[in-house]
Amino acid sequence: MNKIGWIIYNGNLPGNKFLDFAQMLHEAAKEQNTKTYIMQNNNLLSSLSTNRLELLTEYEVPDFVIFTDKDIYLARQLELIGIPVFNRSEVIETSDDKIATYQVLANHNLPIPRTIIAPKVYTNREEKYLPNLDHVINQLGLPMIVKEAFGSFGEQVYLIHTKDELEEKVKELYGKAFMFQEFIQSSKGRDLRLQVVGDRVVAAMKRFSTEDFRANITSGGIMEAYEPSEKAKEIAISASKAIGADFSGVDLLFGENDDYIICEINSNAHIRNLYDCTGINAANEIVEHILKKLRDSRG
Repeated sequence: MNKIGWIIYNGNLPGNKFLDFAQMLHEAAKEQNTKTYIMQNNNLLSSLSTNRLELLTEYEVPDFVIFTDKDIYLARQLELIGIPVFNRSEVIETSDDKIATYQVLANHNLPIPRTIIAPKVYTNREEKYLPNLDHVINQLGLPMIVKEAFGSFGEQVYLIHTKDELEEKVKELYGKAFMFQEFIQSSKGRDLRLQVVGDRVVAAMKRFSTEDFRANITSGGIMEAYEPSEKAKEIAISASKAIGADFSGVDLLFGENDDYIICEINSNAHIRNLYDCTGINAANEIVEHILKKLRDSRG
């Protein structure tokens, strides 16, 4: 019997890019003779009681789920009731939290910018106790990056040039999780996006901007197809595997002497720009990988 899957996206977010990703996966599954349904997360309610976990839905539960959202609780609920989820909730949770991501990467001895985690603050109070900013500057230098732990599309990332700017930004972010990070000058306004599926890089593009230190397309960056080196591929695959992802978009910065530095790992990276840029539809590779993994799990 052919398996039936759900492709879950966030139904509360504006715009069509989130639905578009789900539709690309849905069409790829259809081409591989697999039936899927596109579902909004807000139509699926998780129910808990002393001796029962269930999903409140009028639909029959699927054999597997491709999860394109960051609703970690829903992803975990699906796993707890026995449904394979791609990517797993633990992967989504780690990827969504950039501090947690860097900790995992550092533990795997993978190249990341030098990073200092801001101390945890529980409330945004009028009287603010700041970390030793002189010590941070001595360690990382100026300019430096201040990056919030949670954010998307290159937002919540700030380039800081002076101590006064740094103090102002720390006060502004008081109560949020964030980090101080070395600014990779050699990669200013340019980076690489590598789409990893399983043990392979299936597509890649270079992004660059002449107007912004970030190269994200949503920040005005320009994209072009790119053939990454074996070293870049190896780092991207290792990064994806380190967080346990079945598929991910890995962003690499250009370091000195042809080195690469991991900027981010996106467990649910949108693939439309990558397709428009390279002509490669990563959805086909993602679905093929998932179906093979499901077949292998049956023995």
